Amino acid sequence: MAEKEHMNLVFVGHVDHGKSTTVGRILYETGALPENELRKLKEEAEKVGKQTFEFAFTMDTLKEERERGLTIDISHKDFQTQKYFFTIIDAPGHRDFVKNMITGASQADAAVLICSAKEGIQPQTKEHAFLAKVLGIQQLIVAVNKMDAVKYDRVKFEEMKSQLTTLLKNIGFKMDNVPIIPISAYDGANIAKKTPDKTDWYNGPCLLEAFDLLTVPKKSTDKPLRMPIQDVFTITGHGTVTVGRIETGELKPGDQVVFMPSGAKGEVKSIEMHHQQLSKAKPGDNVGFNVKGVDKKDIRRGEVVGHPDNPPTVVSEFKAQIVVLNHPTAIPKGSYTPVFHIHTAQVACTITEILEKKDPKSGATLQKNPDFIKTGDVAIVKVKPTRPIVAEKFSDYPQLGRFAIRDMGQTVAAGVILDVVKKETS
Repeated sequence: MAEKEHMNLVFVGHVDHGKSTTVGRILYETGALPENELRKLKEEAEKVGKQTFEFAFTMDTLKEERERGLTIDISHKDFQTQKYFFTIIDAPGHRDFVKNMITGASQADAAVLICSAKEGIQPQTKEHAFLAKVLGIQQLIVAVNKMDAVKYDRVKFEEMKSQLTTLLKNIGFKMDNVPIIPISAYDGANIAKKTPDKTDWYNGPCLLEAFDLLTVPKKSTDKPLRMPIQDVFTITGHGTVTVGRIETGELKPGDQVVFMPSGAKGEVKSIEMHHQQLSKAKPGDNVGFNVKGVDKKDIRRGEVVGHPDNPPTVVSEFKAQIVVLNHPTAIPKGSYTPVFHIHTAQVACTITEILEKKDPKSGATLQKNPDFIKTGDVAIVKVKPTRPIVAEKFSDYPQLGRFAIRDMGQTVAAGVILDVVKKETS
């Protein structure tokens, strides 16, 4: 039997709309979670369901959830459907959500938006949906949860469905392939199988069926080689060994390669993955390769490997769309120089201009050239790195076109690169 293809799923939505219970229920129904764990989750969910939080980009609830042990049990779990093997990236709050979505290894291929039929659309429902879009998630599944709390009322569901469709259309999702499913995580309705006794009026897929309608993003073998470097070693008798994950393209022994931004060139002698020699490495492979003609002191973490005929792009500046997640004051234009984490590189960059501020609910322009932006704002900015860095447009190379901005020990913003200005090479 062929190995199932793998996908990463992120669950988003307002804090007490039942994300954890839904995830728990999915894991339980697919055999990935034992009965007693599910029971614990149910009790927690009932406790939490009595409290609501006004949660506008703050971190308090994350801490509270942690202290109550709510989201911790299922922060990273795998399950299988008929067709795919899934890893759930649970998103209890913005901090983890963004960190998980931006670190290369756990980029979400699809998002599941949970919205309660009882409470309806909340500020965070909109923010999470918009954040998913800003961070480049194309595929979405919507689950209208807590249908048991509204007695499986069809009218209530249709009302929610039309509101959610309007919201998501405004954000920019194409709704013709976004299923909106009435579920009850608590009762297990329409999760692993359809429950006609409760929702005889609904004829779409149940949640697990909807997961199998997702498409695995095309492996970017047809694109030029891009491999961000995680580490460089000198191994006696082997010379320089570089370690990283191939994001696009392919790498073979005998290939001539170039490291950017340093410009160092060499030849690939051998490639290893899990102590096995490879005759070819492809996207998603975490490999170590032995390179001839390059000294360890010439290259470092954050460089990107490519082929000399199509080297990785070194940028002098770039334009990006960012979401300010958590900044204690405000981000001014012109002088603010936090650290940008792009693939494996960490480079201080200056936000030179704030071109426009956007409405996080609709993406419409609110203000041209504002002087500053603050927590909750979405903006288009111009950025100038303080030293050479490889970056690509998100639309060309998603893996090298999304970033986190860190300052004062926390992620203050996240975004995607819309356009780059190539550095003139001498």
